[in-house]
Amino acid sequence: MAGKPDPHRFDDLFGSFGPVQLRRLFSGEGVYADGLIIGLVVDQRLYLKTDAASRAAFIAESCKPFYFRKDGKRIASSYYALPERLYDEPEELAEWARQAQMVSRAKPKKKKRK
Repeated sequence: MAGKPDPHRFDDLFGSFGPVQLRRLFSGEGVYADGLIIGLVVDQRLYLKTDAASRAAFIAESCKPFYFRKDGKRIASSYYALPERLYDEPEELAEWARQAQMVSRAKPKKKKRK
């Protein structure tokens, strides 16, 4: 029987970036920093939040987006898989994580319907 995932398993990986928290999210977990979602973990793969500008670096490294299904259609999200090489480059990973955090900060909050 599989236990719960270790909520601190990315502490070393994000050590140069700063503390992150993992929270259960649909079929995986959300990666949060300062209360903002900056990434996803789905099927043990880490994805970071992107925008049109930051996405180019992920595409240049042949990284793929996280896909989800909606109304029977496969839709690419704005979250892209972390390049494999960054798992061994915590300083550079921190730069990519800071970019994801800036993207999350820049995104306007959705207004709740009354």
